[in-house]
Amino acid sequence: MQYVVTALLWLSAIGCGLLAGLYFAFSTFIMTALGRIDQAAGIAAMNSINKVIVQSLFLPVFLGSTATCLLLAVLGLIRWNEPGALAMIAGGLLYVVGMFVVTMVFNVPLNNALAAVNLASPEAQVLWTRYLSDWTFWNHVRTIASTLAFALLIAAITAR
Repeated sequence: MQYVVTALLWLSAIGCGLLAGLYFAFSTFIMTALGRIDQAAGIAAMNSINKVIVQSLFLPVFLGSTATCLLLAVLGLIRWNEPGALAMIAGGLLYVVGMFVVTMVFNVPLNNALAAVNLASPEAQVLWTRYLSDWTFWNHVRTIASTLAFALLIAAITAR
């Protein structure tokens, strides 16, 4: 079981790190760049990104790292007295809540609204302005949660 937990820690840490980097890119320059171009082009670009991303390797990393982080949190609770257990629990829960739940509750509904808007409608401008602000805010949360979870899982690996 020791080897299984160590393998899960490594897989989870790598997944957290990959997604932290992706979210960091969106938070630090991609959304700013999209906000600087024509509204219709920005919406079209983001809608294209949202379609392509779920057909890429992103989805297995997104879902797989969420599952392994949740499993690590449970294993940490079961193996509470082992070195690194607290870091496993904290990292796993932080990732599941701060990355996965935030994505599903905030970012995905905003993506769905953006996909449904008529680019020629007056609502498009209001939605795009709100989208750039709100989606980016929640992406900052995902960036921080993924980065901290990555660090906590590395701490758990080191403690073992």
